[in-house]
Amino acid sequence: MAEWRDRTVPAEPGAPAQDGYETRYRALFEAIDDGFCIIEFVEGPEGPLSDYIHIEANSGYARHTGISDIVGKSVYDIAPTEAPAWVRLYRQILDSGQPLRFEREFVDAGRFIEVSAARVEPASLNQVSVLFRDITARKTAEIALRASEAKARDNNLRVSLALAAGAIIGTWFWNIPEDDITIDEAFAKAFGMDAAAVHERISFEKALETVHPEDRPKLRAAVGKVLVEGGDYVNQYRTLRADGAYHWLEANGRVDLDATGAPFLFSGVLVDISQKRALEEERDRANEELRRLNETLEERVSEQTAALLDREDALRQAQKMEAVGQLTGGLAHDFNNLLAAISGSLELLQTRIDEGRHDRLDHYVEVARGATQRAAALTHRLLAFARRQTLEPKVTDPLALVRDLEDLLCRTVGPHIDITVQGGAQAASILIDQNQLESAVLNLCVNARDAMPGGGRLAIRVTDCTVAPPEAEELGVAPGDFVEIAVEDTGSGIAPDLLERVLEPFFTTKPMGQGTGLGLSMVYGFVQQSGGHLVIRSEPGRGTTVALRFPRSGAALPVAEPRRVEAGPVSVAGRTVLVVDDEVLVRMLLVEVVQDLGLTVLEAGNGPDALRILQTTPAVDLLLTDVGLPRGMNGHQLVDAARTLRPDLPVIFVTGYDETAVSGNRSATERTEILTKPVDLAELTRKVRDFLS
Repeated sequence: MAEWRDRTVPAEPGAPAQDGYETRYRALFEAIDDGFCIIEFVEGPEGPLSDYIHIEANSGYARHTGISDIVGKSVYDIAPTEAPAWVRLYRQILDSGQPLRFEREFVDAGRFIEVSAARVEPASLNQVSVLFRDITARKTAEIALRASEAKARDNNLRVSLALAAGAIIGTWFWNIPEDDITIDEAFAKAFGMDAAAVHERISFEKALETVHPEDRPKLRAAVGKVLVEGGDYVNQYRTLRADGAYHWLEANGRVDLDATGAPFLFSGVLVDISQKRALEEERDRANEELRRLNETLEERVSEQTAALLDREDALRQAQKMEAVGQLTGGLAHDFNNLLAAISGSLELLQTRIDEGRHDRLDHYVEVARGATQRAAALTHRLLAFARRQTLEPKVTDPLALVRDLEDLLCRTVGPHIDITVQGGAQAASILIDQNQLESAVLNLCVNARDAMPGGGRLAIRVTDCTVAPPEAEELGVAPGDFVEIAVEDTGSGIAPDLLERVLEPFFTTKPMGQGTGLGLSMVYGFVQQSGGHLVIRSEPGRGTTVALRFPRSGAALPVAEPRRVEAGPVSVAGRTVLVVDDEVLVRMLLVEVVQDLGLTVLEAGNGPDALRILQTTPAVDLLLTDVGLPRGMNGHQLVDAARTLRPDLPVIFVTGYDETAVSGNRSATERTEILTKPVDLAELTRKVRDFLS
């Protein structure tokens, strides 16, 4: 090492003794917080000056690269895979004499570094000085930021597509203080406006010009009322559309107030109800005609009744579209809030990075992640309502599950309600999706809380019961042995005429804006999907009992196993995973997660391409595929074709909807797992390890 120092720091005439100079030089050298080294080019594998040796380095070198004892080592010693690239980079500085500043990933060190390098004069020394620092944290934050921005753009697109679906013809936002209305492209198209109108300022009076003159006074009065009171807004009126005719619309929206109580934003959606009104008029005419029919004309009555039923079905569909429109107005408001949280966090994250303030970056990442999880929970709730949620039934002790929920339920309903959990010591087990059962019990307890605003008692009872044939026939279920989970409250109860409707989708007894009517219908759908049935008993003023009954399971409860500690990548010898997803960003994410496990990854964007890879690459050990794929072959069909080649091929489905399209009639022995989007990366890693380890 002394040999290198003598060549790098020559003694000047009249300088102090070498030992004193060396001491001060070394102190200054080590005082540099950044990493610093001097490299000297020597003969290498490709001839003269094709390798370099580190002849000087401070302690910062080890801090910023994680590589110690660097002096005297060649770049091929510390970075064999990247050595040629580093040699070419620094040789450029040596040959040109021009300093260079750049950022680069130091793959062999597992870090990103920011480098400033310059030639040491005279050029005949063949030396370059390098000053650098570790910027891995900043680069990681930038990568996360870009990924979050891409996800935010994707969420914006999905919300726009959702609003454009079905009977919803457009969205609009009114900046009330500035009297500035903005519309989307669907709105402009529906009203025959030029596409440029999306970017123009439109006043409320200007917008009224498209409304039928007879409906304008009523519309002004309704808007004036909601501007004073705030809250939700629903109104029906006729507007002049692009075809030159007036059509009935329903406007669903909401007025938000600022901190002073003044209205500042009116946001909403427009729903086409022309078909609904026409069907209602046709139904009334059909009813009148039916009443005039002679009772002896049985054949004519039958024909007219069948036609009426068809019209009734069409009317119910139109009414459902109207309800979906009302629900979507609320969803648009919720999604806008979530997107605002994500977008704001990303902007603050970028601002802090630009300012060089890195102390709270993780906070903004967590805020964005939390908003994303809430958005995912919202979509999962809608999928559950449609009875398309992916269930993972497990043998479960229902009493233990409810007892584990007791603390959460107490905090949810509040201290003014007394909760008790009761159950027999020998309660039978059931085969159930535990997460969905927890959600169902929580939903019922929230309903019970709302029925007892002044306080009361809430009892949850878990008991065994047998449904005898007479009761089973009355309920329309199969007789047998069940486990009943009953939620009983002392609240206001439900009137008999409403009790018949409480399981209908979108029906709610709560005021506008305080309930969607999805909760109880979701619970009902889950219970039926799990092979059980639901019973409601209620009396006004005496309370309500909702009982969930599930078939008893003859299987023994699983014995808890010690939690495994995931350590290091799985064995990579001959292990290959094929990732199939038509969404490029999702596929890129899945590929990166699998590669981080040390596995070889092949990828495809559709079923036919994936099948060709399987036919030409027999060494594929695991298939990770989306369900909804383009090019005429979905994920289910791809797996069927793949297992004609490899009957034992493990498969992990990644899906955002409809578990029946994934599981079908497949048995658990077929080595198939299911993950729902957005993907939990930790769960994905665990399932891949389980299949390949």
